[in-house]
Amino acid sequence: MALPTLINTRSPLAAPAAQRARLEALPLARTFESALGEAGRQPLTRVAARVLQVNLGKRCNQACHHCHVDAGPDRTEVMPDDVVEATLAVLAQSDIPTLDITGGAPELHPRFRDIVARARGMGRHVMDRCNLTITTLPNYADLPEFLAAHGVEVVASLPSYAASQTDRQRGDGVFDASLRALRHFNALGYGRPGTGLVLNLVTNPVGAFLPANQAALERDWTRELKRRYDVSFNHLFTITNMPISRYLEWLEQSGNVTVYMEKLVQAFNPATVEGLMCRDTISVAWDGRLFDCDFNQMLDLPVDARGPRTITDLLTTPALLSHPVTTGPHCFGCTAGAGSSCGGSTVG
Repeated sequence: MALPTLINTRSPLAAPAAQRARLEALPLARTFESALGEAGRQPLTRVAARVLQVNLGKRCNQACHHCHVDAGPDRTEVMPDDVVEATLAVLAQSDIPTLDITGGAPELHPRFRDIVARARGMGRHVMDRCNLTITTLPNYADLPEFLAAHGVEVVASLPSYAASQTDRQRGDGVFDASLRALRHFNALGYGRPGTGLVLNLVTNPVGAFLPANQAALERDWTRELKRRYDVSFNHLFTITNMPISRYLEWLEQSGNVTVYMEKLVQAFNPATVEGLMCRDTISVAWDGRLFDCDFNQMLDLPVDARGPRTITDLLTTPALLSHPVTTGPHCFGCTAGAGSSCGGSTVG
């Protein structure tokens, strides 16, 4: 059975240019740039970087239906050693406080543990965006112990506290495997008061709608995961499904592209702009190219040409401070309702 990656199925939407063209062709009421202008926030510019987000590659042990990376077991893209070293050199010579490691399943990278250890040795806060099921594979069974020993914040994906909804989005058996992983993390002190070991969960809607209120959902999830499974965590992040890659394909197949994009446009909230992740995050692709955010990375929308374009450039060229952010129709996803970022909602 073919894996549901766009490249594997030879989908036209496997090409970032095709995704951009599909979104740009939609008859939306306004452009994202005009929405920013009406809110007095155009052009959208960067501030000092607080997060270096590094995508170690597109290899993953899962192939989820909503994945904006189009990651999966059949993908081979992995960050090479020279890019790894340049990334760590930039971190060492900068004052960026946080290294945010993502993928794919970033733990599949052969130098994942080396990257974590060296970044922690620099005194940087390290986040691992973990799909949980990676820890149930034999070669990664001790991953929670490694992360705990280095004080790494775990940001774990879990679509729902209901098994059926999680498995519908991520594959049969994923919920049970995720539950085993969560209990493993809890046993080490993750998600427990007073340990300093942070376990945050990330959820996104299973369907063509916006997330519910993050604070209310966090209360529900805290109660239900504890009551049903005796599992604890620190915070819940809600993330809006971005209309790109596999989720865009699903929107097309279900006839929801225009309807969903109109929802995002109508829900544009100027209050979300201040907290957009593109303003203080430098996103590094597996091949070393720089982007304003992970979503722009997947759409192949690079940073402003007047500044550094690769992680190697950052070693000798001033950072992206005050440069305009590259935007497009997909950006309505981060500014709809309460906003959406890698840290969840951007407004209360």
